[in-house]
Amino acid sequence: MRIGQLTDCYKPVINGVTHFVSLHKRVLESWGHEVYVFTLGNVDYPDDEPRVIRSPAVPLSDTGYHLSFRYSRHARQLAATMDVLHIHHPFLAGRQAVQIVQETGIPLVFTNHTRYHLQARYYLPFIPDELSDGFLKAYLSRFTALCDLIVVPARGVADWLREIGVEAPIEVIPNGVDVERIAHPPAPLSKADVGLPEEAVVAIWVGRIGPEKNLEFLLRAFNRAAAEVPSLYLLIVGDGPKRDDLEEFAHWAGLDGRVRMVGAVPYEEVPNWLAMADFFAITSTAESHPLSLLEALAAGLPALGIAALGVEDSVIDGENGLLCPEDVDAFAQRMVRLATDGDLRARLSAGARQSRHRFDIRNTSAQLLAHYERLVEGHRRRRNG
Repeated sequence: MRIGQLTDCYKPVINGVTHFVSLHKRVLESWGHEVYVFTLGNVDYPDDEPRVIRSPAVPLSDTGYHLSFRYSRHARQLAATMDVLHIHHPFLAGRQAVQIVQETGIPLVFTNHTRYHLQARYYLPFIPDELSDGFLKAYLSRFTALCDLIVVPARGVADWLREIGVEAPIEVIPNGVDVERIAHPPAPLSKADVGLPEEAVVAIWVGRIGPEKNLEFLLRAFNRAAAEVPSLYLLIVGDGPKRDDLEEFAHWAGLDGRVRMVGAVPYEEVPNWLAMADFFAITSTAESHPLSLLEALAAGLPALGIAALGVEDSVIDGENGLLCPEDVDAFAQRMVRLATDGDLRARLSAGARQSRHRFDIRNTSAQLLAHYERLVEGHRRRRNG
């Protein structure tokens, strides 16, 4: 099968969509399928994988995204030869795909990776909520009506789409991660490797340090927990626009030695960092199904999170982690429990390992492939009359 994946950005941009598309592509190719990625910009980037088709576009500042309203002629012609097209962004890539599908009738799948109305509040705060919510409701309702299948990573995203009037078929398929690679890291780090005492209890957070991650909340909660547990440390792995603010807060709170800002690390090295931690902390309430959380569970780490959409789809309170409301004291109390109760950590760690099969990229890709095959067969029957 020839499968086209359409995304507004791809490598070298590092984000959840890029990681998912890359992993999904690799698994499908290992099963003998031809998978193409159609994207915009970075036309001179030396891709380390085959069949990445880039069209010229104008960079949007330093966001990693590029703007163009039309793929190159070569890209359009090649995309029209696919058996199925899978869109990962509804705006630029989505419009490109719709134009191709209207001419060819190729089945169209769209994964709603992001809660766009919440992202707009963080990154477009100057636009009133009523205006951005109204635009998204109208646009997504019209766009999804042109798709054969909508895929969402969490049940709450499906509920939101139904609330705004989406009527297309929706399937809930979790995001996938490379469980095998994460569970068996190539060069696991020890606490001594990063300058921590052996008796340290390490909470870790991994991701892009952006405003939607709610990391100031995490530092406030950690500040209170650290006062009760001298052996508790926090590692923040990643970079982003809020890093300077976090470093300033940690310094102001006297946490310079207890909060370690690691900075960005190559994606393939993330499992090495997860291997030396004792539990994972996540405080975002605006994500659909964070890959960093799934990777932590795949590493066997208990997860501590706020009971919010996406997080509570993955973390079962008392089984593979702990959940609490968005309350600093409540979060700090649970950090203390995890830091001081080794038996609890061990039990939740076992639960994390038991739950990770659900998020294995081979499992989630197999589910998507079954839908591709169903849609392609339906298209062939209609075409052949």
